[in-house]
Amino acid sequence: MPATGSEEEKRLYFARRGLLVFFAMLIPLSILGYVLALKYPIFVLFLMWTPGLSSIFTRLLLHEGTADISLRVGGRRTLKAVPFILLFPVAIGLVAYGIAWITGLVQYVTPDTFLKAPAIVIFVGLLLMQMVVGTIIGLIGSVGEELGWRGYMLTRLIDARVPYPMVISGIIWGLWHLPLMIAGNYYSGPYLALSIFLFMISVTSFGYIIGRLRLTTGSIWPAFLLHASWNAIIQEVFDSASKGKNVLLWTGESGILVALALLAAAWFISRRPMSMRRL
Repeated sequence: MPATGSEEEKRLYFARRGLLVFFAMLIPLSILGYVLALKYPIFVLFLMWTPGLSSIFTRLLLHEGTADISLRVGGRRTLKAVPFILLFPVAIGLVAYGIAWITGLVQYVTPDTFLKAPAIVIFVGLLLMQMVVGTIIGLIGSVGEELGWRGYMLTRLIDARVPYPMVISGIIWGLWHLPLMIAGNYYSGPYLALSIFLFMISVTSFGYIIGRLRLTTGSIWPAFLLHASWNAIIQEVFDSASKGKNVLLWTGESGILVALALLAAAWFISRRPMSMRRL
């Protein structure tokens, strides 16, 4: 049955109240996380968990429960998304980094391993390992972020009737990363302002893709996995195989080619019809 006007008003009120409390928790926790992480890198994991902790504290404080996190696997829709989750970062990497390597904008360097084998064998082997093992390990951090971003904030933005909620959630996600960039600890290229601009394009585009995946499957698990898969494949494989003076200008999450590839992917996906499942 469609929601009545009174139910819609309640949903709007509770969503806006939840967002207010969520950000009231997130901002001081993030400041603490950044202070600790910049001094002691081991606290990066705590920083990654600040969105998740903020959502948990908000749920407890407002007695909201956990049903809307959608921790269910999601059935066939989630299973069908697994190939996309594992292959999407590979596709972006092959396009963006491949162009950079072929054109000589960035130098390809075989990642250091204990194996002695042809470069292509090492690269493919490392890629396959990170697709599976790296993604699983990466869940330790990605779960912390996604519990907050797509498990709480995104759905509240929708209920609060914020225009373009998936885009807005991506922008907020990007802004949250900026202190590390400004400090020179995270994908800061030769031109900081340009790096920030390109990074915001990359993260907003990727945030849209993750958000859409979370909503169309009705499960938070694809968001957990795609976030972890991206970090494992792009950061541990493609970034580690890229060297050169302008490596952060063309590649990486603040690189021109990666930003363009993610923007194109988000635009293409946005053209497809979307059926939303909240739970």
